[in-house]
Amino acid sequence: MSPRRVPERGEMGSWGRLMLASSVVLLAGCTPTTSGAAPTAGSATTASAATACAARVETGSLPDWADAGFSGDARVPHVFGAKGDIVAVLFAHPLRQVRTDGSNNKILWVARAATTSPDPTAPATLVITARRDGTDTRVIREVAGGPGPSIIDLPQAGCWRLDLRWSGHTDTMDLVYAP
Repeated sequence: MSPRRVPERGEMGSWGRLMLASSVVLLAGCTPTTSGAAPTAGSATTASAATACAARVETGSLPDWADAGFSGDARVPHVFGAKGDIVAVLFAHPLRQVRTDGSNNKILWVARAATTSPDPTAPATLVITARRDGTDTRVIREVAGGPGPSIIDLPQAGCWRLDLRWSGHTDTMDLVYAP
């Protein structure tokens, strides 16, 4: 891995200013709300306590274990799982509840390679249980075959806490969906 050049004080290009502004907007969208939203059709509900959103989009290079298929310095928006066992590479950033431009919420899920599965009988499918922060809204999404490319749409804008399960592994992360 080659060393990265650290910008001098006051040296922030337009990309840096854009990423800083995006981070501020994302953080603003993660503040818990007190108004409850009714679940949408097709979503299951469960009681959950409101907790602070910890969505943290990284813009630096992907770790070596997650950059297969990328060339050069793989700098793409991504979010690490809390345990660091999985990363969500965001090809659509910001993620949006409604995309009017014809694009989609493409996420590449990359799991850290494990020598053995904690449970060899566990299905490889990546099961995502998403709960909207500050509400009882809960939806389940699946990525057949396990971590890999996906389109993950969620029914409402806001911060979503994702519980991720695949091949006997688990991790969690928060993702923000803009309106």
